[in-house]
Amino acid sequence: MKAVICGAGIAGLALAQRLDTLGWEVVVVERAPGPRTQGYMIDFFGPGYDAAEAMGLLSRLRRLAYPVKEAASVDHHGHTRARLTYAQFGRAVRGRLLSLMRPDLEQALRESLSERVDLRFATSIRHIDNHATGVCLTLTDGSTLTADLLVGADGIHSTVRSVIHGDETRYLRYLGFHTAAFVFDAPDVHAQVRDRFCLTDTLGRQMGFYGLRDGKVAAFAVHRTPDPTLPSDVRSALLREYAGLGWVVPRALEQCPPADRVYYDQVAQIDLPHWSRDRVTLVGDACQAVSLLAGQGSSLGIAGAYLLAEQLHHSDSIEAGLAAYERLWRPVVADKQRTARKAARWFVPDAAWQLHVRRGILKAAGLPGINRYLGVALAGKPTSVVVELNPAQRG
Repeated sequence: MKAVICGAGIAGLALAQRLDTLGWEVVVVERAPGPRTQGYMIDFFGPGYDAAEAMGLLSRLRRLAYPVKEAASVDHHGHTRARLTYAQFGRAVRGRLLSLMRPDLEQALRESLSERVDLRFATSIRHIDNHATGVCLTLTDGSTLTADLLVGADGIHSTVRSVIHGDETRYLRYLGFHTAAFVFDAPDVHAQVRDRFCLTDTLGRQMGFYGLRDGKVAAFAVHRTPDPTLPSDVRSALLREYAGLGWVVPRALEQCPPADRVYYDQVAQIDLPHWSRDRVTLVGDACQAVSLLAGQGSSLGIAGAYLLAEQLHHSDSIEAGLAAYERLWRPVVADKQRTARKAARWFVPDAAWQLHVRRGILKAAGLPGINRYLGVALAGKPTSVVVELNPAQRG
């Protein structure tokens, strides 16, 4: 069997690794000229952690992970208003938690690919001929491919999804936020944040910071806006939107890199009635975007890819495998999306009372039973769907 995967992000690379391991011929096409370096710090736990373990990736991911001591909300002067230790959060997810930069997770997945996988950068799909027995593709370099299956792993603004299912406005649920991430070089800021993930304790907008191994600082930003339209100049938009915040924010804005080195997007979800049509299916944010409010996009991307590969391998036909994948995975995604929508007003409070309540919850996180409740509130209901596919993990 042969699969073409459109998108060399986390879900696409995870699927390529697993399908190759299971004996498929795999081609991955990616429109970017090379691996992406933009991205933010993620908490990696849940079903993606289970899938990474089953794929033999955990030892590499542990070496790439950062030892985050705590998440802290800080005021205009840098004084801590509330904190949640990662030991407390870790206990809520049974210690199965890693803090990773998103580009590092992609790097680990690329390194895990065998040389059998045909990975093509600066290439995308121009035309899709989808029928009941396979796909015929024309690529942007003029070449053609035929395959048994095409998988769109090309993100929340998926081209494959638009071609097969129509314009994204029919399926995209905007949650009222814009987000950005970038890396900058400021030793004085690095000294203040070090091994803490520090968030500004602010209304309507916030920035977060973490010190990286190379002495640089990772910055994360999110703000409320009713308009989903992305700005034409994202750097100028950041300087304008976050002006006036205190502590280290002015230094971060001063060091903000050019727009092509800044990640910037809407905070949104994708809700499709069906993920597959004939021999084209979707994986990762192309069909299951939960938004950064759920904190599990990368985890769900790997887990969904792992589950898709396993169902294709163990089913009698591709059609049966695609149906099983959606039947098993859609309820998990729907739960995480609901969790994210419920968390929206607390993620970036827009009223002073919400800010006070959030501080209180973080301060109470160490009390008996509260950390478990907080873990469920942040992560949604736990799922064993990946573990159940792997007897070694069940034992």
